[in-house]
Amino acid sequence: MKNCKIMLAGFGGQGILFAGKVLAYAGLKAEREVSWLPSYGPEMRGGTANCSVVISDKPVGSPIIPNPDVLIAMNRPSLDKFEDTLPKDGIIILDNSMVDRQVERDDVKVFAIPAREICLEAGLGNLANMVIVGKLIKETGLYTLDEIKAGLEKSIPPSKAALMEKNVKAIELGYQYA
Repeated sequence: MKNCKIMLAGFGGQGILFAGKVLAYAGLKAEREVSWLPSYGPEMRGGTANCSVVISDKPVGSPIIPNPDVLIAMNRPSLDKFEDTLPKDGIIILDNSMVDRQVERDDVKVFAIPAREICLEAGLGNLANMVIVGKLIKETGLYTLDEIKAGLEKSIPPSKAALMEKNVKAIELGYQYA
């Protein structure tokens, strides 16, 4: 999948906007056209947050994507809100340690991964967003591991460079998850 419209959604504090930024920077590093449009409530942590990312080999006409190809749902309210926006054959990737229901549609591909639990077991803290990013690139072929690592390097500020290794490990865990 070379071109993709992705909706990432969850609670503030889950790293939704950061994950979107990593995907967008990876696109830039891979010399693709991208847009990144964050959206969040005024309450920030614990409130709603979502982010639209468009990756294309042609100029992006609009950052607004009413019908994403991929939905990343990091909590149940996000799945409830965006599940019906995907077209037939869309992809839903969800953190089933935070989403307590099944996807109701049978015309989309669903990948459920216990991202939060995987991070806790690996001692990676709250990097479930990066586990989900790893699963996304595995299932879509949108980027190689090297391309997503380049996006990650661009997204992490120099003052937090020590976090690079943990983020890469989380991405790899998501990529390897069966």
